[in-house]
Amino acid sequence: MEEKFEYVLRTRGSHEPADVNIASLEEAKKAQEFSSGFPGYEFTPLRKLDGFAEALGVGSVFVKDESFRFGLNAFKVLGGGYAIGNYLAGKLGKDIGETSFAELTSDEARAKIGDVTFVTATDGNHGRGVAWMANRLRQHSVIYMPKGSAEERLRNILKENADATITDMNYDECVHLADKNAHEYGWVLTQDTAFEGYEQIPTWILQGYMTLAYECYKQLLASGEGMPTHLILQAGVGSFASAVLGFFTAVLGENRPKTVIVEPEKAACVFKSAKADDGRLHFVTGDMDTIMAGLACGEPSTISFKILNAYADAFVSCPDWVSADGMRILGNPAGSDPKVVSGESGAVGAGLISEIMRNPVLRELKEHLGLDEHSRVLLISTEGDTDKENYRRIVWDGAWPRKA
Repeated sequence: MEEKFEYVLRTRGSHEPADVNIASLEEAKKAQEFSSGFPGYEFTPLRKLDGFAEALGVGSVFVKDESFRFGLNAFKVLGGGYAIGNYLAGKLGKDIGETSFAELTSDEARAKIGDVTFVTATDGNHGRGVAWMANRLRQHSVIYMPKGSAEERLRNILKENADATITDMNYDECVHLADKNAHEYGWVLTQDTAFEGYEQIPTWILQGYMTLAYECYKQLLASGEGMPTHLILQAGVGSFASAVLGFFTAVLGENRPKTVIVEPEKAACVFKSAKADDGRLHFVTGDMDTIMAGLACGEPSTISFKILNAYADAFVSCPDWVSADGMRILGNPAGSDPKVVSGESGAVGAGLISEIMRNPVLRELKEHLGLDEHSRVLLISTEGDTDKENYRRIVWDGAWPRKA
């Protein structure tokens, strides 16, 4: 397979608007307030990289560093945890806003709720978040991981008393297995992939992810730097990307940032669906053996794609070396910039903005986005070195070198 960039450009207003009420400021604040009750909660750092911005020729670059989230080295618990909280609150006859993490861990709540098993498919981060939350609420979790998943990620999930296994299936096949067994055994499917007949829990997961968007919003307001003019968001099924884009669209309206959705070329289901632009979702099948394991998803989420299709300004499919380059850039900062340890699925935004500003192959994309010395770019590093062995291969040993 030839490694190359592909992109789809969108003109604002060219597609039917999507409902972003689920991503409103009120919903984001509600999710953040619930998450703030988790043990060890605090805003994760929003790093300003002045040296990187100067090297690229943009006004500023901010990176939200999710490696600090609850000691889990990734943001995913925000979504899975919020979904589990909503589900258990419902068992108590309450809205999530009427309860708290502390109440859900109480003996009284546990007695009323009884035993619940949450099942999910994951390359690691989402499953660890689901297992972490279920464990703390004294419930059970079953985690299916696709072939090729890192043993380190499996070990971290097992530490949360989960029943976890690496299968011989790809990610989407694991999702179907989790769905099948949820129906067969009475478990609760806790997946961010929405499909026909399964949208409530993915909606809760999307809203849980908005906690980090809300934090960014508050941190940028406090900094006096202004809202971002540009967002680069990575996508697997699209839940995280739609949460952040949906939030900024709901809050800022037509002043929302110009937004790029980026995926690995071997698993670019959102890009493929946007490129076809025929009102249908288009799937990617096969092994999807990208280093961006957290983005190796072949079936877009129905609710997420509606938001991305309506409001994104560009969709990009890129080679793995773009993410590897982003890892090296963030891990070896320019000037006095702080170091950001970013994993394979977290650093692709940094790699892509570097390419857009430096690579003549992407000149049309740069011009379409209006990126210049006044631009304020926001990136989300969604994970740290969750696979330390591979992180060192890339950052220390130079695996997946830049090929432009």
